[in-house]
Amino acid sequence: MRVVGIDPSLTGTGICADGECATVTTKPEQPMGERLAGIYAAVGSYADGSPWLAVMEDMPAHAKSAGLTAMAHGVVRLALHHAGAHVLTVPPATLKKYATGKGAATKADMRMALYQRVGIDLRDDNQVDAWWLRALGYQMLGYPLVDLPKAHVATLDKLRLPGGES
Repeated sequence: MRVVGIDPSLTGTGICADGECATVTTKPEQPMGERLAGIYAAVGSYADGSPWLAVMEDMPAHAKSAGLTAMAHGVVRLALHHAGAHVLTVPPATLKKYATGKGAATKADMRMALYQRVGIDLRDDNQVDAWWLRALGYQMLGYPLVDLPKAHVATLDKLRLPGGES
């Protein structure tokens, strides 16, 4: 099964699929509809017609810009629905603990974990999160992309794959 990692954001949505990562950026001066349409089109472009799993970071519990972030999440979910994807949402703390062992890891910690464990140096935090989300999806499916300590992997015990594929 194909797995795509998505870190939704109105300013920079990170997407990682098939070993390549990209960021969809929008500018505050663009009309909101144009910004959302760009995110929708980019996410939709990763659909290939076959069943696939999209792993996306969930909304932070106490987001300062929750309304704007929610718009990006909504348009990403709509694109994934239209693409026929199975969607797994992951709380930010769970993603961080999976990648680093710390639920309160910083962006720098996430990037360093990627570099130390896999040798990949992505400079865009959105892409780093998307890479880890994709790896988490493959881990859930039983095809780990990276060798992590058992405590990191045990963080995923509370997650359930959509469609009963756990």
